[in-house]
Amino acid sequence: MTQPHPTAATAAALHTSALTSLPLLARGKVRDNYAVGDDRILMVASDRLSAFDVIMGEPIPGKGELLTQMALFWFDKLGYICPNHLTGDAPESVVKPDEVAQVRGRSMLVQRLKPIPVEAVVRGYLAGSGWKEYQESRSVCGVPLPEGLTNAAKLPAPIYTPAAKAAAGEHDENITFERTVEMIGLDLATRIRDLSIAIYQAAAEISLAKGMIIADTKFEFGLAPDGTLVLMDEVLTPDSSRYWPVEGYADALARGENPPSYDKQFVRDWLEQAQVNGKPWDKTAPAPRLPRDVIEKTAAKYREARERLTA
Repeated sequence: MTQPHPTAATAAALHTSALTSLPLLARGKVRDNYAVGDDRILMVASDRLSAFDVIMGEPIPGKGELLTQMALFWFDKLGYICPNHLTGDAPESVVKPDEVAQVRGRSMLVQRLKPIPVEAVVRGYLAGSGWKEYQESRSVCGVPLPEGLTNAAKLPAPIYTPAAKAAAGEHDENITFERTVEMIGLDLATRIRDLSIAIYQAAAEISLAKGMIIADTKFEFGLAPDGTLVLMDEVLTPDSSRYWPVEGYADALARGENPPSYDKQFVRDWLEQAQVNGKPWDKTAPAPRLPRDVIEKTAAKYREARERLTA
């Protein structure tokens, strides 16, 4: 994955953090992770946005804070189901005073865990790659489904469709539950599957009461030094989940279309039409510069999701 050149933090947006008080562990598509001793990590959610596995050069103002606030909301609501990686310590406490502005409101100070190389994907509705696969095989990731389902249809019950984590810049690979058993053992694979479905069902109920449908989502888990299974990374944000507004869902379903989602769809749609040197963009770095209206509409969608959820 090609990284665009870092830009300085401004009052409006942070494309790339630049902390010097802590060792940098890794930069992901959105998060910059820093080591805090041997047992903690400072996760800084930037305002970067990626589409088609390419990081855009222009940040989405406020995105990192919104993602962090939504993740903290869900960690709080769902802690009774599964332990999470939050330490409870203030992120501002581990950086120099002149670096506080880069972490305030957009960071989590978390336990350092042993990551499990499985993305725990739960689908409650038929959409995206799941819909495409269903049309071909009447199944999704090896899970058989009944005949007669349409695009955006609610499934009879949520299904677990894991993926194997890929190297940076590569696409995760959809795998069967049986493959996860081969990778991590029956006990751990079963616990992750059952926990993921339970978390999704609880979150979907809460979200529906707020007027939003969680069509699908993905979770990540890690193991603490004592062997405890812990929910980690982000959880139930618009970057890791497909949120649809309740209003308009029935009409979209009747038309066989995906409802509008609370994510970067504005960016994807614009990029599909974008031209570079007179030719359609080939979806490799560098990405075309995003127009101001696309940035603003995308930021508004993220804000709306947070506001509806936490109202």
